[in-house]
Amino acid sequence: MLEYSVEVNAQSSVKRNALQISCFNGHKKIVQLLLEYGADVNAQCSIDGNVLQIACSDGHEKMVQLLLEYGADVNAYGGLYGNALQAACSNGHETIVQILLDHGANVNAQGNYYENALQAASYYGHKKVVQILLKH
Repeated sequence: MLEYSVEVNAQSSVKRNALQISCFNGHKKIVQLLLEYGADVNAQCSIDGNVLQIACSDGHEKMVQLLLEYGADVNAYGGLYGNALQAACSNGHETIVQILLDHGANVNAQGNYYENALQAASYYGHKKVVQILLKH
């Protein structure tokens, strides 16, 4: 891609880039390829936040691990959920919640729609996620 001067971080009119779109659709191999060619793992989208938040919201565990390997900021703020932990908690993705906590996610970080991860999990009735957060 770079040999043809393709801008891997170019954004659409709604501030999404190829990495975010690929992550949103669960295309792990394309996400990895874009990262290998220098896509910004922490680029923000006004709607979705960053790619880590997208992967956490959609429950893509392997994608979350890949993004963390490429240096995704586990506590980056932005988007609807505010941060990756709140995105995972809102959607009841227990394994992803644990992965994020293991990588240093701030359980008390303030978010956008919900004040924190515990409130997000509680709002949607995700009991196991609430238990994980309380034990952390």
